[in-house]
Amino acid sequence: MKKTATRLADGRELVYYDSRDDAVRDAVDRRPPAPTVTTGEIRRDALLGDSVAIASHRQDRTYHPPPDQCPLCPSRAGRLTEIPAADYEVVVFENRFPSLAGDAGRCEVVCFTADHNASFADLGEDRAALVLAAWTDRTAELAALPAVEQVFCFENRGKEIGVTLGHPHGQIYAYPFVTPRTERMLASAAAHRERTAGRNLFDDTVEAERTDGRRIVLEGEHWTAFVPYAAHWPYEVHLYPRRRVPDLLALDDAARTEFPQLYLELLRRFDLIFGSGEPPTPYISAWHQAPFHHPHRSEFALHLELFTVRRTPGKLKFLAGSESGMSVFINDVPPEAAAARLREVASA
Repeated sequence: MKKTATRLADGRELVYYDSRDDAVRDAVDRRPPAPTVTTGEIRRDALLGDSVAIASHRQDRTYHPPPDQCPLCPSRAGRLTEIPAADYEVVVFENRFPSLAGDAGRCEVVCFTADHNASFADLGEDRAALVLAAWTDRTAELAALPAVEQVFCFENRGKEIGVTLGHPHGQIYAYPFVTPRTERMLASAAAHRERTAGRNLFDDTVEAERTDGRRIVLEGEHWTAFVPYAAHWPYEVHLYPRRRVPDLLALDDAARTEFPQLYLELLRRFDLIFGSGEPPTPYISAWHQAPFHHPHRSEFALHLELFTVRRTPGKLKFLAGSESGMSVFINDVPPEAAAARLREVASA
C-alpha cells in the first residue's frame, strides 16, 4: 500500500491509498480557499451520562445532489470536487461538515471507489483489503491525537439510513470520550469477569454461538459471523476474528487476508435477503474498537456489527415509542430465522 497525504484548498487533510507503489498523486485542489466553519460542542447529559454533539453547521451540508454534482467523484474539467485527482482507489479526507472537530474530536470521509454507481459489495477482494488497510492506518493516526479516546469506522448505505450522498463511502469518527455503547459493553464484560472467576465475555459469547450453531451465518478459518441471540434489528450480523484483539491495529496477516472474502459475501447476502426485485438493502456497518486508554482495553474484542432497518419487502423497522423512548428494542424477526435466511441466500 502507498499512502500519499496532501491538503485541500481550505487546509483540510486528504490522504490517497493506492495498491501500487508507483502511484503518483500530485493533483492540486484548484477551488478557491474557503475556511471550514464549525460550531460544534460536546454537552453532557446529566441524567443519562451521555455525551451529545451539538453541530448546527451541519444543517447546511450537501443534500442528495444529482450524480453529475457529486462531491465525492473525481475532479474533471469544469467540475472540481473534494478529490482533486482525475481518478483514485481509496481516499480519506477531513469532513467539510464535521460533527466533531478540534478538541471535540475529528470526522473523516472514506471513499471506497471512484465509481459513483458501485457499492462496497461490488468491490473486489483486493480493493476491500485496501479499505481495511486504510481503516487501520486512520485508526493509528487518529489514536495519536491528544484529544481522541476512541475511533469508530463505519458505513451508512441507503437513503433509508439517512445517507445524503449516493457515492459509496463511509466515515470515521474520532471521539474525545468513550461512547455510551462501548461503556456498556465494558461494564458487562467486567461483571462477567467477576461472576465467572476471570472469564472473558466476548470469548464466551462467540464460543456459545459456535456451539449452538443455529445463528451462525458464515465461518472462516479466522472469522466467525453470526446473528446474535438477542438481535436488536430484523437482520443483524456480528463478525468476530477468532483470535480476540482490541482493535484493527492488532489483527494479524492471516485475519486481514481472509476478511475481504467473508465481508463481501455478507454484504452480497444482505442485498439478496428480500429478493432480487427489491432495491439494494440499506444498512449500517460498524467497527467496534477498544478505547485507547481504558484500563481493561485488552479484554475488549474488536468486531463488526452489520444490520439493516428493512424488516420485510417495502417495510422499515422504525425506532418507535419503546425503542426511542425507553431504549427497549422489539424485533419482529427471530434471530434464528434471520440466520437461516442469510445462509439460504449464499451468493456462491
